[in-house]
Amino acid sequence: MSAPLSSGQLVRLVAAREISTRIRDRTFIASSVLMIVLILGVLVFQVVVNSGEDTSRVGVVGDPGQVGAALEAQGEALDLDVVVVRFDTDDEARAAVETEDVDGALVGGAADPELVVRDPDTTLEAVVSGAVGAVALGDALAQAGIDPSDLPQVTVTALDGDSEADTQRTVVAVVGIVVLYSLLILFAQFVAQGVVEEKSSRVVELLLATMRPWQLLAGKILGLGVLGLGQIAVIAAIGIGGALAFDVVDLPGELVGTVLWLLFWFVLGYALFASLFAVAASLVSRQEDLGSVLTPASLVLVAGFIVAIQAASDPTGTLAVVTSYVPGLSPMVMPVRQAAGDVALWEVGVAVVLMLVAIALVIRLGGRVYSGALLRTSGKTKLREALRAGEV
Repeated sequence: MSAPLSSGQLVRLVAAREISTRIRDRTFIASSVLMIVLILGVLVFQVVVNSGEDTSRVGVVGDPGQVGAALEAQGEALDLDVVVVRFDTDDEARAAVETEDVDGALVGGAADPELVVRDPDTTLEAVVSGAVGAVALGDALAQAGIDPSDLPQVTVTALDGDSEADTQRTVVAVVGIVVLYSLLILFAQFVAQGVVEEKSSRVVELLLATMRPWQLLAGKILGLGVLGLGQIAVIAAIGIGGALAFDVVDLPGELVGTVLWLLFWFVLGYALFASLFAVAASLVSRQEDLGSVLTPASLVLVAGFIVAIQAASDPTGTLAVVTSYVPGLSPMVMPVRQAAGDVALWEVGVAVVLMLVAIALVIRLGGRVYSGALLRTSGKTKLREALRAGEV
């Protein structure tokens, strides 16, 4: 006669069952494909936007020389990619403008420069005027025997030198929050639906003949948690790989750090909400009644998502700071604040500890409710009744 299975083995069996069942679920497959498509869509959109940066072809008669270099320098200063095209005569340059081979042409020579364009373009005019002026000033200084390097030079000091990096991390965090929120909702509902399915089909009675309620709950949460973590890890890997391949971000190391924090907060958020959803689902026996008992926990998730989006524009605001410590809200708000670079390590530690305390309380009290309501398959079970039955 074989020895009875240990608690760990029972939990692993339930976890494996949940993984094998849900990995073939159409909703899970569809959600995975949809999120990957959305991530790739965002990356492609960024590439299209970045590739749409202004580029101008400017014709120059004769040897571009200093004028060509000055045009490129002025364009860089105004975020305009200037391509200098050489022509032999003014007529050739004007003809190129007419045929739209170039956006503008500088004709007339140094004595009487003239910019020829098909349509008025203030940016191009500023680039050409600045370039011609810079060359003329350099020539004048040279004739006067003055070295341009002796003139006062403007030194640029950025008070917030990390602002661009913070912006990139915040954008990554916001995209990650959308994925995190979607997966928390999805997998917490998977847990809840599984509980109700087992109750309505009376499968739970067979399961509880061989294991205790907490083992069933732990296996269910663990199995779907591993599946959810694997899904978000795959999405994150695709997102990071795509962002680096398409050159969407400039900070690969910090990008990876932001994504790892998102994975960490997913684990904490899932542990809390999966427990809440499972406990709530154990109070009903029909899928039709599931929505009513899941509404309170769902509203907390929605509130966290809304505050997290708002925190992206004001990470130091009172609302963002306070809610980043509140269990249930912190898994979505804190990553955004971390990405903005305005969070001390002790603040993250406090938020994590509060989340762990909340998870422990939910598991402790929720376990009673779960065990007390699981075998009640007739209608809804009141919370007080489930607590009493669970204490026995």
